[in-house]
Amino acid sequence: MNIKKALASIRAALLRRGNSAQDAEDLVQEAWVRLAGYQREQVVVQPEAFMMRTALNLSIDAHRARATRGDEVLVEEAVIIDLAPTAEDSMLAKERLARLSEGLSRLSETSRAILLAHRLDGLTYGEIARAQGVSVTTVHTHIAKATLQLTNWMKGW
Repeated sequence: MNIKKALASIRAALLRRGNSAQDAEDLVQEAWVRLAGYQREQVVVQPEAFMMRTALNLSIDAHRARATRGDEVLVEEAVIIDLAPTAEDSMLAKERLARLSEGLSRLSETSRAILLAHRLDGLTYGEIARAQGVSVTTVHTHIAKATLQLTNWMKGW
């Protein structure tokens, strides 16, 4: 068997065992290096068989390592997504919040209380009406007017 056929056979065996093409190439290369190192001190009668066994053992070792430690990822290949807002986004959000707070302060006390009870506390119109001692229609009117005023106040922000 010539060396090219032997390397192709080893590569094919590694691919059949689920290794990626790149991993198979790396394992064949490592087996080749180990064969060369071993041949310095020992005579290897069947170098193709030595390389096949070495590559398969390296593959098993790599699989066990991945199973216990997880897959290795090169830093160059990693995609890191920073979900934190940028400094500019944070500053704009603070400005919008300050603008909204000022707009809320311009609403009547009743409209502000009804709007916040609905939007922040999640109360229904009926629950707000009972708590405020007004009709559901009145609650609806306060929320509609407050929403319209805040929408106009926040335009451009």
